[in-house]
Amino acid sequence: MNDSLTQAQTDPLVLYGETFQSRLLLGTARYPSPAVMEAALRRARPAMVTASLRRQGPSTDTRNDFWELLKQLGIPVLPNTAGCHSAQEVIATAQMAREVFETHWIKLELIGDDYTLQPDTLHLVEVAARLIKDGFKVLPYCTEDLVLCRKLVDVGCQAVMPWAAPIGTGKGPINPYAMRLLRERLEVPLIVDAGLGLPSHACQVLEWGYDAVLLNTAVAQAQDPLLMAGAFADAVQAGRAAYLGGVMAEQQAAQPSTPVLGTPFWHQANN
Repeated sequence: MNDSLTQAQTDPLVLYGETFQSRLLLGTARYPSPAVMEAALRRARPAMVTASLRRQGPSTDTRNDFWELLKQLGIPVLPNTAGCHSAQEVIATAQMAREVFETHWIKLELIGDDYTLQPDTLHLVEVAARLIKDGFKVLPYCTEDLVLCRKLVDVGCQAVMPWAAPIGTGKGPINPYAMRLLRERLEVPLIVDAGLGLPSHACQVLEWGYDAVLLNTAVAQAQDPLLMAGAFADAVQAGRAAYLGGVMAEQQAAQPSTPVLGTPFWHQANN
């Protein structure tokens, strides 16, 4: 196996001191069936899977195949606060999730706009600080704004999750300059969350030095989620290997791949 790819595969993702062998995180919503979801998760082997407590909370009245399946797969669950529009909603949902799933991990979502699902950047830092003080390992969903991300780190977030584009759009990185600047200025792990539609998008942000990606719709709503899960898993590994290998610098002019110096020149003598 190629040494660079081997290095990428043995270069673990570290979040809050915990080690994960994959740099891909997947959602669990919108799959055609539980069987399709299971096949996709088995193929991708993500570091964590996200789930909304409100949408898919365990029931005491009926057998819950969803949670049994996740237990069998052995993939850590990352509860999220999807759909929360206030600090009170977020705190209550996070506390319930910690009790139900017996985990301190939480994906913090505080929605400020229902059309774009853009996070509430005015209150996000305050809520993150409250959750961290309460003992949560917070992965905040945010925009690519440098000042916002820096403030999240300042209050104790050991990783942040900027979007590439609005949730579910599949547009890929719509502000490459801001995203690359964010990577250059922050030293904590950065996970691109939302807006990725193609495996090449995931590969690109990993090439820039981002640490992982989280996605749902691009896999769950693909014509073949199993194939797409594999494509994203492979793309993430390729992007990390490229980053570790050192991507060549862009040039303004053509550069010969074969050096001219020392090359023999031949000419036909005039007769």
